[in-house]
Amino acid sequence: MTTATLDAAQSGTFLLGGDLPVHRLGFGAMRITGKGIWGPPADHAESLAVLRRTIELGVNLIDTAEAYGPYVSEELIAEALYPYPKGLVIATKGGLERTGPDQWPVNGRPERLRQGVEGSLRRLRLDRIDLWQLHRVDPNVPEDDQFGAIREFQREGKIHHVGLSEVTVEQIERARKFFDVVSVQNRYNLADLEWENVLDYCDAENIAFIPWFPLATGKLAEKGGPLARIAERHHATPAQIALAWLLKRSSVMLPIPGTSKVKHLEENIGAAGISLTHEEFMEIGG
Repeated sequence: MTTATLDAAQSGTFLLGGDLPVHRLGFGAMRITGKGIWGPPADHAESLAVLRRTIELGVNLIDTAEAYGPYVSEELIAEALYPYPKGLVIATKGGLERTGPDQWPVNGRPERLRQGVEGSLRRLRLDRIDLWQLHRVDPNVPEDDQFGAIREFQREGKIHHVGLSEVTVEQIERARKFFDVVSVQNRYNLADLEWENVLDYCDAENIAFIPWFPLATGKLAEKGGPLARIAERHHATPAQIALAWLLKRSSVMLPIPGTSKVKHLEENIGAAGISLTHEEFMEIGG
């Protein structure tokens, strides 16, 4: 697959929140930070190059969070891409603290959520965040307080659409009493289908499902396994086939594979041009 054929638009389009058309294969901007998602990247120039290349490849949905770095991912996005091209949707998240590398304590207190929203606006140089997602529902703070605060941010015009992350169907339904939930970001991949019922709910309700850690494949990618066999048939990599499988699994699926290398980014976007047959889909894990 040559770079001339790479175009995220080949993955199809989803109307996020009913008014934001995005190509279904996006980019997750977590890995452009330092080790442990902490501090600046080892190669600052390469991280900027990755972000700029995403736009060249037709990506118009970039997912980030204030916790990535913390703050580093959002700052790099603004440095690389501001002023933003028309139609680019930057989704960010709040609700986690950072106390060190690979440490992610939850903090859903309304005042902390507000601090996060306002910080993201400043770092991303935006007047309004297109999609703001609650990184985790804090079990130590009443849900109504968290959801009520988010509704207020929306009413103030600080955020346009709201999404949730790592939530159950029941939590989504409770949140929908406060605001429209336009996206759900739960862990989902070929090796981990725990949230299948949430995906089915999103499918039925036309809510975007953004799978994080989308490239995990477990034993399926082993030599002689279904991913390896089908990848060879398509002159592709097992990772590309895993992404193609996600895209075929549901029309509301918006995978956001992340990387800190341009070469790996181009490989991921190559998945947009792969069309699996029904038989191939079932053989992998249908």
